[in-house]
Amino acid sequence: MSWLPVFKIGLWNAWILMLYVPLLSPIMRVVDKAVGTSEIYKKMGGDVPYQKAEKKAYVIYTIVQFALLAYSIFLPLKLGTLWFYAGIAIYLVGLVMLLITFVNIAAMPLGKPFTQGIYRYSRHPGYLSLFITFVGVGVASASWVFLLLSVVSIILQSSSVVAEERTCLEIFGGEYQEYLERTPRWIGIPKSS
Repeated sequence: MSWLPVFKIGLWNAWILMLYVPLLSPIMRVVDKAVGTSEIYKKMGGDVPYQKAEKKAYVIYTIVQFALLAYSIFLPLKLGTLWFYAGIAIYLVGLVMLLITFVNIAAMPLGKPFTQGIYRYSRHPGYLSLFITFVGVGVASASWVFLLLSVVSIILQSSSVVAEERTCLEIFGGEYQEYLERTPRWIGIPKSS
């Protein structure tokens, strides 16, 4: 791994692994048509009211996401190395977790909080799975810069998580409060509300 990134446009760069990010919406729709009721966006709710600091963190998060996508275009994968194989394994775990998240959302009834399936283990498996895939890309390309930006991304995303949980508490009340008390925010990290 190196701190100084190698900038080289190529077919076998990290962009191949990051291609799913701009395709998240169509992927969700395909999963919803196959498994759900074609109401996935209704189930996920509308705009979350962010407080000023949360909104600022979300804007910075979006910028970091674009930076990761742009950087991936110029970041060669370390093909044939241990870094590459370890990174691909981590990446695939995150990708499978993301697909399971979409299936769970699609299968959930409209008007109910997401508490079943993978949501029994993490209140935010979608964000967690994105982070895991980003870590996988960072390892597969042996880039400390990519890994660092991935960590910054999940830290900034935590502000959105707080706003989403606050909104869910307002909508679902006691049922969501019980869910908060029994389910950790992130897998492997103690419960927090």
